[in-house]
Amino acid sequence: MNSLQTLHARAAATLMDAPLESPAGAGTRVSNLSRRAFLGFGAGALVLGALLPPMPALAQAAAAPKPGTRVPAFLVIGKDNAVTLLSPFVEGGQGINTGLAQIVGEELDVHPSRFTVECAPPGADYAVINGLRMTGGSFSTRSSYDLMRRLGATARDMMIRAAAARLKVVPGSLTTDDGHVVHAASGRRLTYGELADEALALAPDEAVALRDPANFRYIRKPMDRLDVRAKSTGKAVYAIDQTVEGMLHAAVRHAPHLGTQPDALANEAAVAVMPGVHSVHRLPGAVAVAADSWWRARKAVEALEVAWSKPAPTGFETVAADYSSQGILAALKASTASGPLAETEGDVAAAFASAAKVIEAEYDAPYLAHGQLEPPSSIARFNPDGTLELWAPNQMPELFQSVAAQTAGLPPEKVILHSPTLGGFFGRHFLYGSSNPFLQAIQLAKATNRPVKVLWSREEEFRMDAVRPLSFSRFKAALDPQGRPTAIQVRTVGEGPLGRWFGAIFNGPVDSSAVEGIVAKPYAVPNRSMEYVKVPHPVTIAFWRSVGHSMNDYFYEGFFDEIADAGGRDPYELRLELLKDKPRHRALLETVARLSGGWKRGPYEAEGGKRARGVSMASPFGSETATVAEVSIEDGEVRVHNLWIAFDPGSIVNPAIVKAQVESAAALGLSATLFEDLSYEGGVRQSHNFDDYPILPRRAMPAVHVEIVESGAPMGGVGEPGLPGVAPAVVNAVAALTGQRIRSLPLAKAKIGV
Repeated sequence: MNSLQTLHARAAATLMDAPLESPAGAGTRVSNLSRRAFLGFGAGALVLGALLPPMPALAQAAAAPKPGTRVPAFLVIGKDNAVTLLSPFVEGGQGINTGLAQIVGEELDVHPSRFTVECAPPGADYAVINGLRMTGGSFSTRSSYDLMRRLGATARDMMIRAAAARLKVVPGSLTTDDGHVVHAASGRRLTYGELADEALALAPDEAVALRDPANFRYIRKPMDRLDVRAKSTGKAVYAIDQTVEGMLHAAVRHAPHLGTQPDALANEAAVAVMPGVHSVHRLPGAVAVAADSWWRARKAVEALEVAWSKPAPTGFETVAADYSSQGILAALKASTASGPLAETEGDVAAAFASAAKVIEAEYDAPYLAHGQLEPPSSIARFNPDGTLELWAPNQMPELFQSVAAQTAGLPPEKVILHSPTLGGFFGRHFLYGSSNPFLQAIQLAKATNRPVKVLWSREEEFRMDAVRPLSFSRFKAALDPQGRPTAIQVRTVGEGPLGRWFGAIFNGPVDSSAVEGIVAKPYAVPNRSMEYVKVPHPVTIAFWRSVGHSMNDYFYEGFFDEIADAGGRDPYELRLELLKDKPRHRALLETVARLSGGWKRGPYEAEGGKRARGVSMASPFGSETATVAEVSIEDGEVRVHNLWIAFDPGSIVNPAIVKAQVESAAALGLSATLFEDLSYEGGVRQSHNFDDYPILPRRAMPAVHVEIVESGAPMGGVGEPGLPGVAPAVVNAVAALTGQRIRSLPLAKAKIGV
């Protein structure tokens, strides 16, 4: 999602205008205390001011502080010297809370283990990504690293100045030690908690010095995650765990065809008197039952006899009755429309006219679900003071607050939003219209005049999840007599999520999320032409871990090996040759070869039979990766034994978290490579749960070997870059082993033999 880096305040308005497909036991009691009230600042000064009336938005923007400059908005230091950091980002397993504690703690001089990190409420202070607040695109650490260092250093300086005034000494005579200000000459020590009220009232010093990286104690160290104990003991609280006093539980059934509506309920009266049922409701594109337990609500909503409106019989304007994955793929392939050039260099036509050899290939990848562990849920409560309180998993708090306000008919400052820890990220928790239950929770809370918790069953999650786009690209390459590519031509047809959800902002001719991984490749190919043809999908498409890179690097790097084979060249050696003027990339490629014990393509004999290896490179989210996969074929199925990944994010904060993120991204990438496919047939999705949407089983998980290379380049992303190189490395290895070139994922649908 690196193309989101330039998003700004108008993003929310764009999202509101985007097309939509359709207009348990005792948990953890959550408090009615508003964090913003506790901190003493309101949520009205939204950075996403486009959702507010024009003049007030401008006035608020003018009055709003520069994001990240107000220390008291981020740090709460108690009298007991406990330190709470209010994070601009949502924790969802990526370890951002621990990383921020390391960064701030380094400069504040507080050990990271002593931090409590909470997601901050909506507010202008937290719009730290170019005037926008979001958690995604592998931006969190790299976008806030300098700001968080300065925040910690500024707070430490304020503590020292407050202590100097209290002790009547000069600031230069004071040092700090893990949350204490120390006057060595007299042996006096004051805790930060004792000084907090005075210190945080001081004006910050904009020129405060930062710690020399050579003296880092916490940054770049593999420190334990703050949440590991809570997660390992079952004490971590997710949205699915939360309850509020007096709430109803609601279960939902969505229309079998997206975009259709409930016309009639044949047995509504009978369902309304089922045990525990409070009420039966019609919602846009769905029916719902509210009851005293979720199980009763689910049994009741499943018992409803619903007559649904009919979908369009055919076409691609909506999800028609005959819509299918094969149909939309055929339409993408058959498109003859011309599109703008996403990249152009040199004279492609001349290169093809003089080529010693020309090769062509078509690649495609399917729709994919997010498959998060935690099913979606939200709680909505209208309070006696006229506020709406909402517990909603999300990746953009201000945006969800604003949309919730519009749904409830309230000003944004009347919406109290809690952003719980996410039970899985992957791009699932952006605003995708009907693909999120929080709007249903608001509607039902208003209709029942009670707090309502909406929880989707796994089947409803699979029915409504916004999906990674099905994608298609056609490649053509010209080779010289030495087997080097002199020209590459690509035609990508489809749609990317950036254009869908932020199209009014990025209204240029090319959707970067549809072509990233195909353009701006590092290889020295002198003539290039990359065409993008937009063909909208009728289904709700979404960001998915590594977004366009998740399929496009597979397309490009797979075709690169086809170029090498057509020219009689070793694919590793050809990459090295074409990277001779790119020392960062060449060093990474050499690193992964060394990590894997030296490059060998194969086939070669190994334990259990023949194996082969494939290699790939990717440049996602400001980072660089090189990947080698080792595979064999067992009973007609691909078995991946090893993945070696050399990863260069420029610089790092916590190497243990970086390694874990690369490993987890590799696992998800391999799952998509081998198994995952969310297909449509007859206008409906064919997967309803994990039994018919297979994901990577433990037996198929290879050994993953990661080496982190800190090149000193600007800090890149970490959460997603480990994924894109997996598919091409595996497919290239399969081709080396079997001679079969797989151009359509997943591999499970291909017949493979040695």
